[in-house]
Formats: sequence, structure tokens, C-alpha cells
Amino acid sequence: MTHKDGDRLLASLALRAWRPLAVVAVGTAVASAATLTMPALLAAAVDGVLAGEGVLTAAARLALILALFTLADLARNIAGASSNARATSTLRLRLTGHILRLGVGEARRFPIGELANRLVSNTANAGNVPLTLLDTAAGLITAAGGVTALFLIDWRTGLAFLAGLPVALIVIFVFVTRMSGLFDDYQEAQGRLAARLTDTLAGIRTVRASGTADREIARVLAPLPELSAAGHALWRAQARGVWRIGLVLPLIEVAVLAVAGLGVVDGRLAPGQLLAVAGYATLGLSFIEQVEAVVSVAQARSAARRVCQVLALPTQVPGTHPAPEGPGALSLRGVTVTRDGARLLDELDLEIPAGLLTAVVGRSGAGKTTLAMVAGRLLDPDRGQVSLDGRPLDEIAPDSLRDVVAYAFERPALLGGDLASAIAYGRPGIDRVAVREAAASARVDDVIGRLPQGYDTPAAGAPLSGGELQRLGLARALVRRARLTVLDDATSSLDTATEAQVTRALVDGMRGRTRLVVAHRATTAAHADLVVWLESGRVRAQGTHQDLWNDPAYRALFATGDVSRKEEPCPVLR
Repeated sequence: MTHKDGDRLLASLALRAWRPLAVVAVGTAVASAATLTMPALLAAAVDGVLAGEGVLTAAARLALILALFTLADLARNIAGASSNARATSTLRLRLTGHILRLGVGEARRFPIGELANRLVSNTANAGNVPLTLLDTAAGLITAAGGVTALFLIDWRTGLAFLAGLPVALIVIFVFVTRMSGLFDDYQEAQGRLAARLTDTLAGIRTVRASGTADREIARVLAPLPELSAAGHALWRAQARGVWRIGLVLPLIEVAVLAVAGLGVVDGRLAPGQLLAVAGYATLGLSFIEQVEAVVSVAQARSAARRVCQVLALPTQVPGTHPAPEGPGALSLRGVTVTRDGARLLDELDLEIPAGLLTAVVGRSGAGKTTLAMVAGRLLDPDRGQVSLDGRPLDEIAPDSLRDVVAYAFERPALLGGDLASAIAYGRPGIDRVAVREAAASARVDDVIGRLPQGYDTPAAGAPLSGGELQRLGLARALVRRARLTVLDDATSSLDTATEAQVTRALVDGMRGRTRLVVAHRATTAAHADLVVWLESGRVRAQGTHQDLWNDPAYRALFATGDVSRKEEPCPVLR
């Protein structure tokens, strides 16, 4: 991702915020015109006083120009704040929408903390650019007007100004070029630190329970030397640039005033014109004040490039067809998923029969979760095709697909407000009766009933254990009554008795609907109509749990599990 991509993004932000920017442009033009008029009016007033003429007219003109400048500056500031807010919100909405449209695999290419840093900090930096560029342009025009005025007053003062200008421009160019590269290094290190901090905060209970706070602090702060080095490099570059610029500017101003002073002595210039030359020389040098703005633009270009890196991630192309009628038969043909050079699924061919409970088993890394994700198009395969009742998933419209496919996860996120809304999340039309029935099937209705506010308990602060959270996630999947329900290790935190009750709900309460369950326990596999044994992203074997149990390697899958360590058939199958 290059800076040109970031520049195109910044240009699009300016187009989105053109209305407030137009107000800023008008206000800036009026303020600049007033600024350029002031030295001439002040010179006329001084010459009038020295000539013994009345100064009321000159004073009135100055007061009018000052009032005009104040009003224009006020309008510019108000519209500028609106422009910044609009550009930043536009970019944040675009980035958020893009992230939410990513497949699961693409969304995981950046750590959560890194995404948060780009969404909050980088978008704010980029959103300020349209206004900054407009102010910079206005500042440069004002500076050019000041230099032009010097030539009009006395061409010698204009030449004196231009004589020192090349040196100042070289110093500024070197300064800005150096700062641009350093901002890239600084923001990259800042993003890495934010990502590590987010990961640690997500697992803060584990850190506290393990007594590893010091180790985690060291891990989180590992990028700090790089951040510090980049920051110190920025400060050193800024210090060198500032003293060089601070040396060049007074020399230019002294040269211009010296030439103007000689003009007064020679009689070429009136005393008031000397004052005007001093004012216009200051305005001509005001382009130096834009260095800070240019540095901000350099920082924003780096931020925009980082935002573009996320926007460049390919989103899933939504299908346009409705889900076909059918019983929920799932088919995978030549499905391959590759991440970081490793094949998570390798030319996988699999048929999931309609209406049955199918368990997917295998060692860690066998591809179980990846299979669960492609089954409902949370992830698109790199090659191959996944179909539901004969129609490829990538041809089905997202809303229609979510109507017929439901998910439950190992660590469900409770979204939607209160617990009732969390269970009905994504289906706001579901009534409370259906919500309670689903909660009862997931064996969590009694848990919710014991809470003071019951189903109206805010989900964010609900005092629930890991197993109770999993049951809420199951209830959310059950309430949808989908044609295909995918459970990705969604019962791992349940105790044996509760798991047996929930499994019974999956077996009997969902009979006739297709269920695909990623299983780590022999008891879950034993209740399945079909067991698919994955190994290295391929199907090693499939059949009933009782048939596969004759294979010692299959029994070994559960020997180290937290349930059914004995190498004997599950009691339900005896």
C-alpha cells in the first residue's frame, strides 16, 4: 500500500465534506484579503499623522477591516470544525462497514488493538487533512500576496526577500521529507503496542490468576524501544529543522528592512511605507508557519496509508439470490483454505446429510473450526465450492443466508442490550415466548429467572459464568430455528449433566434440522448420527461413533480430552 493510495483516500474525504469546506474557503479568502489590506491602511494612517492630516477616516477603515476579519475568521472556525467532524465520521463509518463486511479470515489479519488504533487515531489524523490543506493553501496565497506587495512598494525590497527564499525552501523540504518517513515508523510501533495491550486486557483474568503481570507488562511494552527511538528521531529532526528555520527567517527579515530603511533615507519610501514593508515581509514569511501544517499532512498521509491497508482487504461479495427451498443438505467440493502458507482445509470433499446431527472431530489444527466457518460463509474458501441444498453459498443474499443458517460459538458475545435482546439478536421480531422457549432448551431459562431483572438484565453487566454464557449463545442459535445450525465447540464449558441435557435438546428438540457440531468430547460424538474425522484438513474417515471407536487413533482423540478419557465405547451406545 503506497502513499498514493492514501492521497486518493484523502481527496475523497475532501469531496465528502465540500459544503463546510466551501464556507471555510470563503471565510479564509475574506480573512486573507483583510490581512493583506491592513499593512497598507496602517501605512496610510501613519503617513497621514506625520503630514498633520486627520486620521479618523484611516482609523475607521482599520476598524472595518478588523471587524470583517473577525467575522470571517469566526465563520471559518465553525465551518472548519464541522468539516473535520464530517470527514472523520465518514472515514470511520467507511472503515467500520468494511471491517464488518470482511470474512472472518481477512478480519483476523490485523490484531484487534491494531484495528482499534487505525479506527480511532489514524482516522482522526486523516479527517483533519482537508481543512489543513485549505488553510495551508490560504496561508501560501497570503504569503505570495505579501511578497507581491513588497515589489509594488519597492522592487528592491522584493528582491531582498527572494534572495533568501531558496535557502528557506531547501531547509523546509529536507525537514518535511525527513519527518514523513519517521511518522511511518512511529505509527507502526504505536499500533503494535496497542495490539498487545488489547490482547492482554482481554485475558486479564488469566494474567491475574497466573501471577504473570510482570511478564505481560514486559511483553506489552516490548515495542516501546522502537516507539521511543522513532519518537526521539522525530524530536531530533524537529529540533534541527526549527533552529535552522529560526536562523533563516530573521536574516531574510533583516535584509528586507535594511533595504527599506535605506529607501527611507534616500527618499524613495515614506516612513509609513517602511511600516508597510515590515508588515508585508512578515506576511511573506508566514509561509514558514505552514511547515507545521505540512508536517501534520505528512503524518496524516501515513495514517491514511494505514487505513487504506485495511480498506484494501477484500470483502465478501454478497450474493443476490434467495436461499433455495430444501431440507438443509450441505455440500463441500474441493474446498481449500490457506492462511500464511498453511492449508487449513485441503481439497476437502464432504456431504453433510440433511436433517442429521453431524459431529466433526479431530486433533487441534485439523481444520474443524475452519470447516465450521465455511459451512455458513463466515469465511470464503480460496478454492472450491460450498453449497446449501444445491445452491452455492456465495450466490445467496446475506439476509437470506442468515435466515437459514445459525451459529453458536465457544465464546459468544452478548450484543443487543438486555438478555432477551441478546438471545433474539439479529431477529428483532421474535417475541418473548420464543426467546424463553429457546432459553429453556439451552438450559439457561432458570439462570436468567434468578436474576433480579430477569430477561431485562443488561447483557454487558450480567453476572454469568462461562458455561452460562455458552448456553445463552446456544439459545440464540436455537431461537432462529434455522435449516442449518453450526455449533463450534459451543458446549465446551458446560458441566457433564448440563451438556447431556443440552445435547438431548440438539438431538430431540431439533430433529429434522441439519446440525453441524464441532466436538471435542466423546459424549457429543456418541449422540451424533454421523461423525466426520478430520486430519490435516482432509476427511480421514466418517461413520458412526461406534464404528469409528474400533480405530485406536480415533479413541486417542478423546484420551486427552476433559471428558471420556477411558478407551471404551460411550455408555449410550452399549
